[in-house]
Amino acid sequence: MHSNFRSVLLIFIISTTFFSCQEKKIKNIAPINKINSTINYIPSFPNLDKDYSKLKQTEIKHFYDTNINIDNFSGSFLVAKNGKIIFEDYQGFSNYNKKEKISASTPLHLASVSKVMTASVILRLIDDHKLKLNTTLKSIFPEFPYKDITIESLLNHRSGLANYAYFSENDSIWDKTKTLKNTDILSLLSTKNIKLDFTPNTKFSYCNTNYALLALVIEKISKQSFPEAMNKLLFEPIGMKNTFVFELNKQKDTISKSYKSTWQEIPFDHLDAIYGDKNIYSTPQDILQFDLATYSNTFLSKEIKELAYKGYSYEKKGVKNYGLGIRLNEWDDYTTLYYHNGWWHGNTSAYITLKKDTVTMIALSNKYTRKVYQTKRLSSLFGNYPFEVEEE
Repeated sequence: MHSNFRSVLLIFIISTTFFSCQEKKIKNIAPINKINSTINYIPSFPNLDKDYSKLKQTEIKHFYDTNINIDNFSGSFLVAKNGKIIFEDYQGFSNYNKKEKISASTPLHLASVSKVMTASVILRLIDDHKLKLNTTLKSIFPEFPYKDITIESLLNHRSGLANYAYFSENDSIWDKTKTLKNTDILSLLSTKNIKLDFTPNTKFSYCNTNYALLALVIEKISKQSFPEAMNKLLFEPIGMKNTFVFELNKQKDTISKSYKSTWQEIPFDHLDAIYGDKNIYSTPQDILQFDLATYSNTFLSKEIKELAYKGYSYEKKGVKNYGLGIRLNEWDDYTTLYYHNGWWHGNTSAYITLKKDTVTMIALSNKYTRKVYQTKRLSSLFGNYPFEVEEE
């Protein structure tokens, strides 16, 4: 009898300990439906040495003046380490005709850098046990015709889906005099017999359709519109005060304009209402807040970050890869650069995050230029990255 009692007691102790540990593990992640605005998602980092900051500021400014801020650059630029801004600058016009200047608080179109933020909210939903990476899209939207496409294969661009920007050009599929919406994309895929480009999860192919559908997943799971959900689950909790999801029917006359390199304004078209893959407007200071939050295990769990910041596509040799909403450059010495670029109309963008060096670099432009993509060359000022700051 004593033996039975000891066995029962031992089982009780083990069970209590296990569930206590599980409860603590779950409590480390703020539930998305009970976000507490008093939680500080931004971790603390050591202060920077003044001489170090001054040296880096001089080096960055020289690079910026000779590589970015040329040819009438119109946009925003920021470099920070340990959460401290070393250098930032704002040039050009959000509205050229009205001569409205770009400032630190002027939101610019992030183009595909928006995908990084869409992915982060999906990862939060996974952390909160509302989704799993292997959840199929068909289990969320029964009308969706492809049974093997998962949340993971959307995040890492291995779904095989065709790009909506291409199949919507077919007049028999979509009338381009009408504005395409995210729900239309789901409907077209479900009714128009649009073939997959390849078998899911057999290779990588960057595709905006993936993130347009992820935006619908966020709406379905959160029971909020995408703009509302992004505010609730991302922008507000980490203090992104000048960031929003663009809504064409509400904000087309108030947002910063998009220009060709000649200052010719680029008009809206039938694809400008799609969000998730693009259509987030933000500032470098807000993106810095976002980047700092990614170091916190209360905003995203350590487990989900380990899954997000790794490559999923090794069919071809090379340094380029893609995680869950982030691009990777992986070199043989295990050095890894995390980044995402963007381009939509005249807007180009670059977001670089050097995780082991706690460095954030951001370049945004609303007047077409590819110069912003050169920002990653500054990585070599902070670590063992194979770039030349000064091109030969």
